[in-house]
Amino acid sequence: MESKTDKKHVKAAKPEEKPPGEKQPAGQAGELIPPAPLTPSQIEQLKEQAAKAGEYRDRLLREAADFENYRKRAARERQEAVTYANEALLQKLLPVLDSFEMALATTTSGGSSAQSLQTGVLMVHNQLKSTLADAGLEEIDARGKVFDPNLHEAVSQQESAEVPEGNVLQQIRKGYKFRNRLVRAAGVIVARKPAAA
Repeated sequence: MESKTDKKHVKAAKPEEKPPGEKQPAGQAGELIPPAPLTPSQIEQLKEQAAKAGEYRDRLLREAADFENYRKRAARERQEAVTYANEALLQKLLPVLDSFEMALATTTSGGSSAQSLQTGVLMVHNQLKSTLADAGLEEIDARGKVFDPNLHEAVSQQESAEVPEGNVLQQIRKGYKFRNRLVRAAGVIVARKPAAA
């Protein structure tokens, strides 16, 4: 069997230096030696390697196409998720809207009293609060708590002898969090010490 060096072009060894004016013998001045002819088994081995390389190339192209399709599908699904993210919440809010419409229909028919209207509106209010709580909305109750600038927005300060300084004296507007993220800070009046008389 032939060695690996037989398959490649081998550079001839550099001849000894001759004094200027003397001619170098033919075939020794750094010329390449022609490669030895390939045997049938080597040719067959090269054909097998070329076939394998073709298979690997085809497989790589298929994998690249599959990955591109996956990337496009994932982008499309992300876009749909963003577009229709509120669909479930809207489906839960539709019964609340229906209840408001029934309450309005009752008031226009003329047969309802103020008490029944108040009862209907209270029921709708509770239904809406329950639906929003199920969706992850949480009320921030600031009454009587220490003022927290992360959850409360101070509208003003007011002197108070009953409530300690820096605590919420009165909540003007409710605050809300959505799954631990602040949606709206609670509007509050903060207590301060009364001025010395």
